[in-house]
Amino acid sequence: MSAEMEDDDLGRFAAHGAAPLPAAGFEGWLEHDGARIWHACYGDGPPVILLHGGLGHAGNWGCQVPAVLAAGYRAVLIDSRGHGRSTRDGRPYSYERMASDVLAVMDALGLGRARFVGWSDGACIALVLASRAPARVESVFFFACNMDPGGVKAMAPSAVIDRCFARHRNDYAALSATPDGFEPFVAAVSEMMRTQPDYSAKELAAIDVPVAVVLGEHDEFIRPEHAAYLARTIPGATLTILPGVSHFAPLQRPARFNAAMQAFLGQTRG
Repeated sequence: MSAEMEDDDLGRFAAHGAAPLPAAGFEGWLEHDGARIWHACYGDGPPVILLHGGLGHAGNWGCQVPAVLAAGYRAVLIDSRGHGRSTRDGRPYSYERMASDVLAVMDALGLGRARFVGWSDGACIALVLASRAPARVESVFFFACNMDPGGVKAMAPSAVIDRCFARHRNDYAALSATPDGFEPFVAAVSEMMRTQPDYSAKELAAIDVPVAVVLGEHDEFIRPEHAAYLARTIPGATLTILPGVSHFAPLQRPARFNAAMQAFLGQTRG
């Protein structure tokens, strides 16, 4: 059996960040709705848009981009507004506004439709797109997120979360146009998360694109019962529990995460 890279306690991530991304074929910024949205493309083939989690940035996908390319797809990365190299204005955050940013990037790149891989907040953004703009969405790999406030566990501090948060702080200072603004950034994102997303069962049942609901066995934030509810409620959705990993599976055990991601992409390839 081949060895799998392990960073279960996120010690490597805290010290060094995610694996470096390959050279981009294109990268730039798009002016949209009061923000400059950074995005980049890697490789050729049908597009897969990878959307990172809250407080992170597109560079957190360093272990996944090579797997997407190896499966014959083009990887498209986006820094959500206010995250990484993207800017934001003073308005409150909303997942719908961040979804509109993604559509604007797709338009700028000439992408009519795409497959989506979303992690945490990025998964929510992808499912918002599946709900609001289904003609633009081929499928959604929905990892580790809630779609209503009841899906979130009570916060339990841990060393793993602390290490991830410290890396987010360092990366924000290195990448952001407002490097001293981490605390207000965290406050703004946290305020959004307090009440959003808040999708009803009726709204979820109206989603008409292939969806894989995926959760780490030891996710620190999302209730497993909620993941099961999403898989039951979204028509045709599947549920996968990744063993031995948490909310940070793409960093902890990337081969395990990538195998599930590639399997779903293969199932939905036309």
